Amino acid sequence: MSLGSKKNSGKPGDDGVVLLLGGRSEIGLEIATRLAPGRTIVLAARRSTELAAERQALLDAGASVVDCVEFDADDLDSHEKLLRSVVDTHGPLSVAVLAFGILGDQARAERDARHAVAVVHTDYVAQVGLLTHLATLLREQRSGRIVVFSSVAGVRVRRANYVYGSAKAGLDGFASGLGDALHGSGVSLLLVRSGFVIGRMTEGMSPAPMSSTPAQVADAVVRGLHRGASRVWVPGRLRPVFFVMRLLPQAVWRRMPR
Repeated sequence: MSLGSKKNSGKPGDDGVVLLLGGRSEIGLEIATRLAPGRTIVLAARRSTELAAERQALLDAGASVVDCVEFDADDLDSHEKLLRSVVDTHGPLSVAVLAFGILGDQARAERDARHAVAVVHTDYVAQVGLLTHLATLLREQRSGRIVVFSSVAGVRVRRANYVYGSAKAGLDGFASGLGDALHGSGVSLLLVRSGFVIGRMTEGMSPAPMSSTPAQVADAVVRGLHRGASRVWVPGRLRPVFFVMRLLPQAVWRRMPR
């Protein structure tokens, strides 16, 4: 049974198309691997002809079909056409995972307005555009799940990474509102608030307390999909920690490290 076969099931099902927007994402590929058996997986990324290794790994994990399509997150005008093309080719979407984004260079962003805007464009503006098109498409289907990656960096923005954090804060708010707007439509949204993830994106950085791996994040996301959750914190103990963090005086918060 796929999401398309039962409204409001809240589960990712055992079949149906999985669209990974950010086809090289470590977390996204871990999620796709867990959902792969018997399913069609569509990997959307730049230089999509260079995704042979990722495609083969998903086939080895049991996917029935793995298609690779060209996707440039920053090209807003291409988003709707891409989504419609995937559906026209493979059928209704069951799960769409937005796994693209950039960390950026905070020090550079404080001096270089173009770099600051580039971070916000990819991590917020592009996500808003794509989510709006996705919501329209899935409402037409009357089914489907969307996975959006926020971050604890956006729960309360810190001086140490305020450009990236501000983009995540905006995305968190938008996705929260969109999830409420989708209520009762047969479509649902899972918002993932993760802490520091040890991987390519954070290579060379010292892991923060309560760090996770891409595999641990993927496990939490898939569990959230199966239970029909609307929010997932990774790891879960970050939720009470950030409840307290929100109450810290600004003078103390300003000195918090990454």
